Amino acid sequence: MCRALPDRRLGHAEVPHRYGSSGINMSVQSPISSVNDFVVRFANVNGSGSASANELFARSILRHGVPVSPRNIFPSNIQGLPTWYEVRVTEDGHLGARGAVDMMVAMNPQTWDKDVASIEPGGYLFYDSTKPMPTSKFREDITVIGVPLTAITNSTYTDPRQRQLFKNIIYLGALCALLDLDPKLVEQLIGEQYKGKEKLLSSNVHALHLGRDWALQNLKCPIGLRVKKSDKVGDRIFIEGNSAAALGAVYGGATVCAWYPITPSSSVAEAFTSHCKKYRHDPETGKAKYAIVQGEDELASIGIVIGASWNGARAFTATSGPGISLMTEFIGLSYFAEIPAVIMNIQRAGPSTGMPTRTQQCDVIACAYASHGDTKHVLLFPEDPAEAFEFAAAAFDLAERLQTTIFLMLDLDIGMNHRLCRPLKWDDAKQYDRGKVMTAEMLEEGRDFGRYLDVDGDGIPYRTYPGTHPTKGSYFTRGTSRDRYARYSEEGAVYADNMQRLVRKFETAQDMVPRPLQANAAKPTKYGVLYFGSTSPAMDEAIGILEARGHQLDRMRIRAFPFHSSVASFIADHDFVYVVEQNRDAQLRQLIVNENGIDPVRLVPILHYDGTPITARFIANAIGDHQDHLKVTPLRKAVT
Repeated sequence: MCRALPDRRLGHAEVPHRYGSSGINMSVQSPISSVNDFVVRFANVNGSGSASANELFARSILRHGVPVSPRNIFPSNIQGLPTWYEVRVTEDGHLGARGAVDMMVAMNPQTWDKDVASIEPGGYLFYDSTKPMPTSKFREDITVIGVPLTAITNSTYTDPRQRQLFKNIIYLGALCALLDLDPKLVEQLIGEQYKGKEKLLSSNVHALHLGRDWALQNLKCPIGLRVKKSDKVGDRIFIEGNSAAALGAVYGGATVCAWYPITPSSSVAEAFTSHCKKYRHDPETGKAKYAIVQGEDELASIGIVIGASWNGARAFTATSGPGISLMTEFIGLSYFAEIPAVIMNIQRAGPSTGMPTRTQQCDVIACAYASHGDTKHVLLFPEDPAEAFEFAAAAFDLAERLQTTIFLMLDLDIGMNHRLCRPLKWDDAKQYDRGKVMTAEMLEEGRDFGRYLDVDGDGIPYRTYPGTHPTKGSYFTRGTSRDRYARYSEEGAVYADNMQRLVRKFETAQDMVPRPLQANAAKPTKYGVLYFGSTSPAMDEAIGILEARGHQLDRMRIRAFPFHSSVASFIADHDFVYVVEQNRDAQLRQLIVNENGIDPVRLVPILHYDGTPITARFIANAIGDHQDHLKVTPLRKAVT
């Protein structure tokens, strides 16, 4: 129990009779006691400057050698609406959202009731106790910690903006005392953030100690939730998926980015700009060796990408669901004219505007079959920033080898949140694979060049770059039907021949894309689970929960479409296979049924689509309940 000493001078809150004058609840429920395993959620107002302090909190725990998994939950407007920042402290390394809150830092009166209700029984409520709160606003089964943040801030600062900003650092200081954080490590982070800005550095450190000193003098610290130094972070790095994907584009050879701002993808282009300024300037002349264009809309952006790729550049765009909808005609051109392109789709909740700042995996079908007519596109499903980096780089090789659009399917949960992942690695000896490109020398040798001629049986024709040869190798790039030599034709047999070749090319892609990863249960089982992308960390944790309940599942993480043949084999080997995804319509399941002719009854959908990240608890409960039902022996009518 954490008990405060009264401090009338700072205007400490008056609280109900079950609370002392300190603002500390004499909780009936035993307070949660846990070291390096709890969830803290900050409830703030968007635009209050809290984001920096909250991220500082997460990074400070990392400096203690304890893994964290933070998630930023923010509104789609600029200022004034509620925002939350959740930090899962997890020495066991679980990086998925857990669900429920052990400590709520309640800084937003508008969401108070909802925030208090989300606290686990025995949890902790930290709030600004400058003004009294009525009895009805508290719960008897939690520990309430009141700190007069506004009073402390107002007695120290006179500038309104300083009061707002330093209030956040003051509550960070109080949390340092309550959770037993080493203030030196926090000071170190502040020093790195404000290096060369001594005035800002000293003022932030001062605010940190204002909060910490008050807590040490007035509260019994630490509370039941504690951070203890550990060594569980290892060599992992802390990076956002969008930034990692943008860096992958640089290493993958991209020199052109055309984009139009849309949440949550804008930071891809912003990060690419930053990375290019560092890595893509000629060291002798200082000139940029890249082009970044903000188009007037998404349609223009994908048009620029296709034009640049046709000319031999490696080009990409970053967008989200509404952007994909606008791009579909040009995506069809890329598919049918066979021009490389890379689209990084950072998925959000739809349809229409939907929830722009919430996460989902709801563009699977839209991207797999984007554009009118018969089209099939390659999709890559990274699970974390490390794979976002690797798959982004690989996407450009795939686009040129297959001469088509490649979709990198991220989502807001991966893209806009910092995630611990293995270090990004790159082989400097790697050579880019430009695919089947006919050179001037090959043309001089008399090679037969037909732009849409399949010479190897893999469905992939040769192409030439513009200007390859003065008289040979030219062709007209068409979005209309044509024959193998790019000559316009509306003959049915010619059209069907070309469309069937595109199917062969798509089948060839099965062995080019990242293969699924399979892990078998400790014991033989008739049940399996398929999952992909950002569901991965929650799924990994859910397996342990399910095993504790006596349920064994083989599992396979799908990393790309088209599906490798092992996906159909995995399904055939099990009576039931659960398909875990974050959308309403079971889109991955639909795709599997459609492409593999699987009996849909054997694929059990596990669906989560409220815009928040899926949790291990949700997956384990949904699968566990279904498994328990399967084990129930039906009653038989006795025969007399």
